[in-house]
Amino acid sequence: MYKILTVEDKVRVPPVKFRLAQDEAIKVSLEDAFEGIIDRKVGVILAVTEIISIGEGRIFPGDGSINYPVQFKVLIYLPELHELVKGPVIDVTEFGVFVRIGALDGMVHVSQIMNDFVSYDQKNAIFTGRESSRVLKEGDTAKARIVAVSLGKEYKIGLTMRQPGLGVEGWPQKEKESQEKHVRRKGGKGQQAPKKLSD
Repeated sequence: MYKILTVEDKVRVPPVKFRLAQDEAIKVSLEDAFEGIIDRKVGVILAVTEIISIGEGRIFPGDGSINYPVQFKVLIYLPELHELVKGPVIDVTEFGVFVRIGALDGMVHVSQIMNDFVSYDQKNAIFTGRESSRVLKEGDTAKARIVAVSLGKEYKIGLTMRQPGLGVEGWPQKEKESQEKHVRRKGGKGQQAPKKLSD
């Protein structure tokens, strides 16, 4: 989930940025210090969006930089359990696929791709469902649900596509076609009405 957070912290503006206007120098220093950081509680900091207030700068002995207390806003992305996400499949491996969900990548393990036995074509990097004939490949747009989140320097986001309405765009139609084929194989459109008993 994307959020805007208000943060109070100190920022160090080095002498190389003194040629810039104060607001610009502080914003650039905040961007350098915070953007791209992944925090276990906050998520990934995507952008410094606004500086609200700047306190009085201080110079400490032995350091030519100016340190400012600053209140500012940041745009963050914090993946949440059970959140629905959508994004392109960016990598296909024999153990699953990676889906780009905004600022981060999530992994769909092979066991969570679909409710079907899947086979992996290593040469073409494609997963195929045996009964459903569903295909999953790099470049597909996939809808998934977050089932596991672990954030830190190395993060892991687990996804599933086995729930109804999830998967690659176009899969629901293939599922309907597969069910129709299954019914035709059994020799009818569905259950027959019971015969009437004579009085």
